[in-house]
Amino acid sequence: MAAPFLAKADNGAALQAAKRGLVQFAEHQQAIRPGSAPVDFPLDITDVGDLKQATVSHGFEVYTVDPKELLARGDLASLAKPTGEWRFVISLHGKPIGLATVQQVNGRYETVAYGAAVLAKDVDAAMTVHGNSARSNLRFIRIYQARADLLEVDHAKFAPLHSARESLLLQKNGNQLVEGSDLLEPLRAAVKANIEAFR
Repeated sequence: MAAPFLAKADNGAALQAAKRGLVQFAEHQQAIRPGSAPVDFPLDITDVGDLKQATVSHGFEVYTVDPKELLARGDLASLAKPTGEWRFVISLHGKPIGLATVQQVNGRYETVAYGAAVLAKDVDAAMTVHGNSARSNLRFIRIYQARADLLEVDHAKFAPLHSARESLLLQKNGNQLVEGSDLLEPLRAAVKANIEAFR
């Protein structure tokens, strides 16, 4: 049985780090560049002042799959292991504008990055469609070597997120679920191709 990815999302230390980090990030950004957000700003806002009203929303632990195990074995859900990294949706007026990445640094949770506005919107929409009221039936899986993000729903059904739909050339949208067995061959092909590209 796969562990739910949002049941533990209130990991107190990670959540507090995300909140603390957002306050510091907002203060720093407003001090160095008040006014319009630059084109390459990591969160989807038009004015840096909007950060004052941004909030940390739900969070999730990131799981991944070892590429060697993916190539050798078949059950995607059982291969997923926690990375220790947490992502928290940053919202403005109830709409996702990006993600805060939280990791342990010297034994303490710290926010280490902001960005991924497209992923934040994609995850938020998929969780709304597929999640139960506590979102405890969901787990976020990132397969780095395939450049693919998946939302596992109710153990072994998956909602391919934007990156997976693109890298695996899937014709499904985020609202459609795919059996894990149907993802194995496209994932293996993507992993092999990406590993070969870096040799």
